[in-house]
Amino acid sequence: MRAMILAAGRGERMRPLSDTTPKPLLRVAGKPLILWHIENLKKAGFEEIVINIAHLGEQIVDFLSDGGKFGVKIHYSDERDKGALESAGGIKKALDFLSETFLVVNGDIFCSYEFNADFTLHNSLAHLILVPNPPHNTQGDFGLKNALLTFDIPRYTFSGIGYYSKALFEDVELQKSPLAPLLRQHITKNEISGELFNNMWHDIGTPQRLKEINEIYV
Repeated sequence: MRAMILAAGRGERMRPLSDTTPKPLLRVAGKPLILWHIENLKKAGFEEIVINIAHLGEQIVDFLSDGGKFGVKIHYSDERDKGALESAGGIKKALDFLSETFLVVNGDIFCSYEFNADFTLHNSLAHLILVPNPPHNTQGDFGLKNALLTFDIPRYTFSGIGYYSKALFEDVELQKSPLAPLLRQHITKNEISGELFNNMWHDIGTPQRLKEINEIYV
């Protein structure tokens, strides 16, 4: 299985830090966020990783190169000519690099989730990792019943980690396209499974959250 790290976003909420540094290169405990992911993916058995780039993407390429020094092979899906395509659009553009079932992780989270290179989707088109709601998303995103995503309450927060089938993106246009509407469409058909992850997870979305996480993990 291959993995994709979403790293193309502008990071408006992270300004002014993201004006000069792409969010995935911001450091937690002295290490860029994206490198935490790469090391954990390699440990889990992922040998090839796709990274989409747009805003300040050349900095990511300069830092990671082809991934050889980190023990993986990196493929870049370059969105700089069109601007970031958002999550669904970015995945659509990168599909040729990806396996039939693939893992996607947001480049701006920090967590202890153990990636699974042998994960099987069975009858679903995607399997999302949910987490308890953080203070900035108290209403949550999706419900969970019998291992399927629902719109029921209580709702949990989508972690930014998911396993996907290429088939989910067959009808997605190659343009700016968010992931949530696509997921909702298939949740209504009981085609999206999920699980709740109760251990360490942080969304590093603002300078304040970055400061707070670095006060914890020094």
